[in-house]
Amino acid sequence: MTRDNLGLPISFEEILRRHEREIMRYLLRLSGDREDAADLFQETWLRAYRAYPRLDPKCRIRPWLYAIAVNLCRNRARDGARRGRVIVAAGKDKLPSEGSGGGYRSMTESDGYAVVYLRELISALPAKQREALRLRYLGGLTYAEIAAAMNGSPQSARANVSQAMRKLKAMR
Repeated sequence: MTRDNLGLPISFEEILRRHEREIMRYLLRLSGDREDAADLFQETWLRAYRAYPRLDPKCRIRPWLYAIAVNLCRNRARDGARRGRVIVAAGKDKLPSEGSGGGYRSMTESDGYAVVYLRELISALPAKQREALRLRYLGGLTYAEIAAAMNGSPQSARANVSQAMRKLKAMR
């Protein structure tokens, strides 16, 4: 059983309670599709539950959960599952807004086109830069947490996010 910041044991149910909303928001923003996000969400928690008994008590839970979610998203993209789906019907669907803290807002037609265009730009980035950018801005992770989720250093996480931002600005 892993422990919290005070060294007290923490149950899997408590981990789920603390992190389920942010993991779901991350997967929804990443996939852009409620059904895909729900599938990825269930699989993330199933894998976390199975691995939890073997988890190192010193492991930081939040990056560990994001690492599971990121790996599942990678696997789905690599396998080509549901490739080519239209993810936004402008003006009809609701997607999380970046500054909303997880809330939702109605999209206008121009917002829908901007979201699709931004997703296309982000998908053109190299995989490590794309994942680091998503973890930072969609997941809200620190560079240390990104490093833990991606099995790298905080410096490489910061560099990947910075390079991704430079490339996105250049693509505009």
